[in-house]
Amino acid sequence: MPLEAAVSPVSERVDELNRIYAHHSAASVLEHALRDPLVGRTALLSSFGAESVVLLHMVSVIDRTTPVLFLDTEMLFPETLEYQRDVATALRLTDVRVFGPDRDLTFVNDPNSRLHVTNPDACCAMRKSEPLKRALAPFEAWVTGRKRVQGGKRTALRFFEADGENRMKINPLAHFSHADIEDYLQNNRLPRHPLVSKGYASIGCAPCTTKVAPGEDARAGRWRGLDKSECGIHLVNGQTVRRFSEART
Repeated sequence: MPLEAAVSPVSERVDELNRIYAHHSAASVLEHALRDPLVGRTALLSSFGAESVVLLHMVSVIDRTTPVLFLDTEMLFPETLEYQRDVATALRLTDVRVFGPDRDLTFVNDPNSRLHVTNPDACCAMRKSEPLKRALAPFEAWVTGRKRVQGGKRTALRFFEADGENRMKINPLAHFSHADIEDYLQNNRLPRHPLVSKGYASIGCAPCTTKVAPGEDARAGRWRGLDKSECGIHLVNGQTVRRFSEART
């Protein structure tokens, strides 16, 4: 671990990094984050979803040996799994690490793969939060694709933020608009997730993802009909930003 990352509190390093890189571009923020000793060992978390290829491409240009963490919840669309393999190959990413849920836990708690119906928060915790905890264990920081335009608690998103007391999150695309994403995809001729053309604007687990109507918010198709907007892997001030829903029968 770099000395700076070991000695300085995360909150202080986050404030300093946001001051230093306040006016940098997304690619510049990412490049410096992967090399700045104030950050420490860093991995990119990618869902290989609708817009994920933007950050994956940036990483491939800056340093394709960067660890890329992919959570296979075992509830993903087949198209996502195929897209993950194709994109990793096309961008020549050399360190893609796939993590899945603990089979003993799924056998006991979700033997029929129906937990998402009765308790979606518990399903996300088992299939996403727990595997992510294992995946992030070796790292002091992780890169996400979150953006301010996604709304909710993300509207004030900064490039760097504390993730508990010992780790930070990096959001290079924090200021990207929908037009910026589209321009980047087109200018770099990047492959689209095959479900985007079928009406899926934000893609997660198959049972909890639906198509969106024209003009509808992209994340409206995630957990439709539930008082839930996040899977629970992102924290704000140490608290999960999802709201627990009533269990359904």
